[in-house]
Amino acid sequence: MSNQFYQDPIFYHIYPLGLCDAPKINNIHAPVVHAIERLHPWLDHAQSLGMNALYLGPVFQSTSHGYDTIDYYQIDRRLGDRQSFARFAETVHQHGMRLVLDGVFNHVGRDFWAFKDVIEKGENSNHRDWFYNLRFGKNSPVGDPFTYEGWHGHTSLVKLNLAHPHVRAHLFDAIGLWMDEFGIDGLRLDAADCIDFDFLRALSAFVKGRQEGFWLLGEVVHGDYRNWANPATLDSVTNYECYKGLFSSLNDGNYFEIAHTFERQFGVQGLYNDIRLYNFVDNHDVDRVASKLKYPEHLFPLYLLLFSMPGIPSVYYGSEWGIQGIKENGSDAALRPKLDLNHIASQAPQHGLVNFIRALGEIRLHSTALQSGDMNVIHITHQQFAFLRQTKDEMVVVALNSAQQPVILDLQPSCINEGSAFLDMFSPGELSTVQNGCLKVSIPPSRGRIFKRIG
Repeated sequence: MSNQFYQDPIFYHIYPLGLCDAPKINNIHAPVVHAIERLHPWLDHAQSLGMNALYLGPVFQSTSHGYDTIDYYQIDRRLGDRQSFARFAETVHQHGMRLVLDGVFNHVGRDFWAFKDVIEKGENSNHRDWFYNLRFGKNSPVGDPFTYEGWHGHTSLVKLNLAHPHVRAHLFDAIGLWMDEFGIDGLRLDAADCIDFDFLRALSAFVKGRQEGFWLLGEVVHGDYRNWANPATLDSVTNYECYKGLFSSLNDGNYFEIAHTFERQFGVQGLYNDIRLYNFVDNHDVDRVASKLKYPEHLFPLYLLLFSMPGIPSVYYGSEWGIQGIKENGSDAALRPKLDLNHIASQAPQHGLVNFIRALGEIRLHSTALQSGDMNVIHITHQQFAFLRQTKDEMVVVALNSAQQPVILDLQPSCINEGSAFLDMFSPGELSTVQNGCLKVSIPPSRGRIFKRIG
């Protein structure tokens, strides 16, 4: 697989323990439930939206939510086993989709076998050095005769000592198994901004040495993304910097906010012009974007912007129908619900949104400018925004209107020749022509348009 394989991904993101309605707590003595079979129809759905990559949340044996790993070598019994998951992975690839799994390496659960060995044997455990800053002589908050570091202070998430050679060997052997048995195409590294860079470099060398085009995405919330995404470490990181601006620019009637971020990231002197960032409007950790927007109709210009901005778009399962979900009392359950594909399709809050996203997926898949072109802002007001995406072979104009009324924009991009014709990519056959240096476009309320230069 070459790196070209990841030049045009559109991700569909599923949190399988939620979608499959797995029990909240894993009874490791219970029979295996092959709930992963319930995801097969979702592959057809994702493919119909133009998605060509699947990011699947935690699937390995864990105590509860998947990020508290028990065993990296076994599929969570609430989802299936290695055999049933291998069949699912094969089906993903038969759909022409790439498969990216959650790699939770910063920490494990307290039921992780090596940590249980420390609890049982204390200072005599051969695994006492597997855990970061584990020290005897003082009790932990949960009564252990030792202290240790947890992720963000959570005692249920025990931080691994990723510098330990046996820990690395254990993790890398597990990854090798996933690559061999499941044919995975990449990993999304949970809490990558908490992981030592030396480990990330070693991980990158390991997977790229096995499979040149293997893709590494890091969950990074704050900081300079170049520290993580570079030739020695990761291929991409989560674009949390844009995440807020994508919806708050709509709520506040202020496209200047997201335009400023775009200029910083992707402008002529943009910090991340050489990085394809992973873009999203919601995921398993944040409120559904339909719950964040003041006006439901703003979902349409929001997703148009997600699919037309530089980087890699990702859609979180269910959000293509405009479903809502808010964190409550510290619980993420409402963000990770069980969904029935037929029911949600018939009861969707925003019936037209899924077809709109389907059209966006089709447009992006056939546009090199949207996939990898440069970006130049050509028009900006509080509620209207237009920009060019351009490669040497293709030019696309994206125009957005968040107002409650239709608008006519007189766009004056200096790099477009007089008489150039532009095709409306939502309405094939409809043309607009540059006259007197101006491209005049009309945009309905809370919508947007994409034009491709054809002459």
